Amino acid sequence: MIDLGVQIEPQFGFTYPEIRDVAREAERAGFRAIWISDHLFLKRDAVATSCLEAWTVLAALAVDTTSLRLGPMVSCQSYRNPALLAKIAASVDRLSSGRLDLGVGAGWKEVEYRAYGYEFPGAGQRVDELTDTVAICRALWTEERATYAGRRYSVTDAPCAPKPVQSPLPLWIGGRMPRVMRLAARSAEWFNFLPSDGFPTPEQTRDGLARLDEECRAVGREPASIGKSVFLYAIVGDGAAAVLDLVAATAAKQKLTSAEFRAARPGAMIGTPDQVASLLAEHAAAGARHANVMFPYGHERAMVRLLGSVTAALR
Repeated sequence: MIDLGVQIEPQFGFTYPEIRDVAREAERAGFRAIWISDHLFLKRDAVATSCLEAWTVLAALAVDTTSLRLGPMVSCQSYRNPALLAKIAASVDRLSSGRLDLGVGAGWKEVEYRAYGYEFPGAGQRVDELTDTVAICRALWTEERATYAGRRYSVTDAPCAPKPVQSPLPLWIGGRMPRVMRLAARSAEWFNFLPSDGFPTPEQTRDGLARLDEECRAVGREPASIGKSVFLYAIVGDGAAAVLDLVAATAAKQKLTSAEFRAARPGAMIGTPDQVASLLAEHAAAGARHANVMFPYGHERAMVRLLGSVTAALR
């Protein structure tokens, strides 16, 4: 039906041992993957909040895990020259013995661009750049020397050795906009859906993935040939009282009541492992084969462990 990945946001302040321990818990719990967001800092005034660089974390996890698939969700194409990104991805795939999934996106967090000296062009140009990035990665992974002249990025006689272990190395494209969906339909093994107003309900998942199917048909691709994923949020407790306490504590950190927190996040999966599994099954029925799940910061290991009781049944 559906398998699971755990989403980690280094920008929240994780240390590497904390991330490693979540990853190892996810392996034990039967999760498919761990996903690392690609950000440079949380917000302008969070100067003392640690934010480990995504690909450095992935390289370390490649050594410190054995079966879990690894990937950025998603790597911002603007932050690395596309040929360098292809080289980094091939290296991490080698370090992990073929366990990398490369999620890549157009980029959006303007405050990071400005602070680190990157230009922040309009959305159309950033999607052009993403299109070139995907083509360049494919070329470097498969050709002895890659030459590609795109609208925004180009390479000339560029080698990449070693090549990735996987052929093809799975490309994931995340987003919701029509051009991004169209690019995924043409070029990606997987698409990860997140609507504009937050984590989706099963109905939103159904609508978003139906739009992806339309884009696949428009480019002559069988919709079933692309993997479909959804980005979700969960609060999991080992009983009704524990769930209520967790919701209250999570809401309080955001200066909300429990009722306000729930109303603001209609797509949040809140409950015991069986209750969350039931909601995940609804997303599966809506077309999702994978869910990358974010948990409240600091509760990842405990909640991953709880969901370990239902992962086999979900698959």
